[in-house]
Amino acid sequence: MHRRLLYPARPSLKRETMEQHDEPVTLSLAGIARLAGVGRAAVSNWRRRHSDFPKPVGGTDASPMFSLADAESWLLRHGKIDESSSGWDRLWPRIEDLGDRDGMAHLLASAGERLAIPAMNPPHGAPEPSAADRKLADEVVRLALRQSSKEAFDVLLDRWHAVHVRQLIVTPRQLADTTVALAAELRDDNAPVRRVLDPACGMGSILAASGRRWSGQVPPPALAGVDNDAAVARLTRARLALEFPDCERHVQSGDTLLDAPLRHASRADVVLSYPPSNERAWGHDELATDPRWTYGTPPRTEPELAWVQHCLSVLEPGGVAVLVLPPGVASRRAGRRIRAGLVRTGAVRAVVALPPGSAPPHGVGLHLWLLATPREHSADEVTFVDAADCRTTALTGRGMAVDWDGLRERTVAALRGSDLPGVTRVPTAELLSDGTDLTPSRRTVTERSVGPVELRRAWTGWDRALMDMDDAAKAVREHEASAAAPDDFGYIFVGDLERSGALDVMPGKVLADDLIQQGAQAEDALPVVTPWAVRGEEPWVAAAQAAELEAEGQGVLTSFGDVVVVTAAGGFDVWVETAGPRLLGAHTVRLRTDPALLDPFFLAACLSAPGNDQRAGTRASSSSRVDVRRLRVLRAPATQQRRIGEVHRRLVRFREAVADLGRHGDALSAMLSGLLAQGRLTEE
Repeated sequence: MHRRLLYPARPSLKRETMEQHDEPVTLSLAGIARLAGVGRAAVSNWRRRHSDFPKPVGGTDASPMFSLADAESWLLRHGKIDESSSGWDRLWPRIEDLGDRDGMAHLLASAGERLAIPAMNPPHGAPEPSAADRKLADEVVRLALRQSSKEAFDVLLDRWHAVHVRQLIVTPRQLADTTVALAAELRDDNAPVRRVLDPACGMGSILAASGRRWSGQVPPPALAGVDNDAAVARLTRARLALEFPDCERHVQSGDTLLDAPLRHASRADVVLSYPPSNERAWGHDELATDPRWTYGTPPRTEPELAWVQHCLSVLEPGGVAVLVLPPGVASRRAGRRIRAGLVRTGAVRAVVALPPGSAPPHGVGLHLWLLATPREHSADEVTFVDAADCRTTALTGRGMAVDWDGLRERTVAALRGSDLPGVTRVPTAELLSDGTDLTPSRRTVTERSVGPVELRRAWTGWDRALMDMDDAAKAVREHEASAAAPDDFGYIFVGDLERSGALDVMPGKVLADDLIQQGAQAEDALPVVTPWAVRGEEPWVAAAQAAELEAEGQGVLTSFGDVVVVTAAGGFDVWVETAGPRLLGAHTVRLRTDPALLDPFFLAACLSAPGNDQRAGTRASSSSRVDVRRLRVLRAPATQQRRIGEVHRRLVRFREAVADLGRHGDALSAMLSGLLAQGRLTEE
């Protein structure tokens, strides 16, 4: 039985769209600025200086509205944009001008529902779209049908999240994949997974990771999710429909703890979630006698333990759960009684400490609680894994990144019974007699054996790093700061350099998951550059596949002298390719200069200047995405470019030497502190 669709079938889309073009699409000065990739002040200046600037077609004197067609025509005529601009780049300002977060979300979700096969009806209670929204959704669908519907929706979802990043907490993909991998290890992987549930699904990152893991089994599992944000739940519903059309899907809007909308549906074999934390108004009074509180009524200050018990209550016999929780849940006095009950019955199988930066809030080292349905007999022990040290130098060279491969390998080995540094198994009786503190770092303390040879090696490494840093410092110390820049120096934007032919801008491509490999690299491997990769563990693809992708226009390879820019503000970085070739993934850009006009090392020096990424952010904020065409470059003659480029190379060597010295210093300091605390540090 076919359901009635809110929108017409696709064959009538063209006719309907033509009928609706009588109403002009308008946008504000801010919308024109976003369309051109400049600030609002620049558009106001154009309006004052150019007599042929489009006239307002609506709005007020303080907030005029302009015809999109007139604005595009003027921008093209004056070289502010070009015909090669992405269709999404031109359409997105109109979507963003809706302003309202939920309004944008419902519009995008409605487009996703129409792109799904078969098309989906909007969820019950979804707002009725206006005529303007319907017309805009038509254009989104028409543009999306020119490419993969899933990829198009991912682009829109990514842009929507970038605009509203401060209002949303999204589980990073690597963390989502890790929760799924650990659930599969904790569970008998030979048994089919019939249903996966995320009771606080947000934008569906964990459900999508579950689909990638288990959608290939026969039959594929059902993916179920709940979120109290109706607009976000609708986006997730459309996302899963496009990505996993063969899976049964149930995504609803509601309050999981108060309403439990999926409690009476079939139970789940696997429950995975990053539930909200530190919420006092979670329903403590209303749920005082709830039957889910098998291990005790959660105190008002312990909403996370309410989520733990809810997840256990919806597990099938033999089911498992992996929850991302703040570290305080493991030790707060108010939750001791409930933790003791969970440990005593064997519901807690393992607790894993993650490195800071694994997920928002990035300054906190979150925990993974690995849970399972209680055992029939008393549990003997709980496994603790302290993976907070699973960090490595980021591929961008800025700070440290999470070594997800190392983290997963350590945790999986621990679950299989291996004894590794940072892993311990604590008897249940010991936990119950010690306040049931489940903090891994307090259970996995190990004394490293350090002898005279190890200490001498550490001092040798320090001396070598100190010598390298001193040499690098001498190369840059001779330079002084002048009182002011020369009068003939100014600034130019990358977009202007592109239009003049001084460089070519080529964004990296979104790569299919099945192309990217992890771990040990094959002999013909090419590294893949992404903002979240780490040195020594970067993803890679086979050289033949990379060449094929480039030939088909689906891949971007670097060459010696290319300037690579990571455009995600959280991992923004710039460097000159000297080791390539490498394949560029999403959120990266290749700038290929004409050496006769622009020195690549000079360009890298200008682009990496402090604050340049914030000026070029889509929201002028460090949390936004960086528009590479809005990065500014110093105007300088060729001789000055080469001089600045040479100094930049010296600064890069100095920065690397400082970082290396810091690593050796940290290791040496820790070694000396340990020896001192053991009374083993003596004078010669």
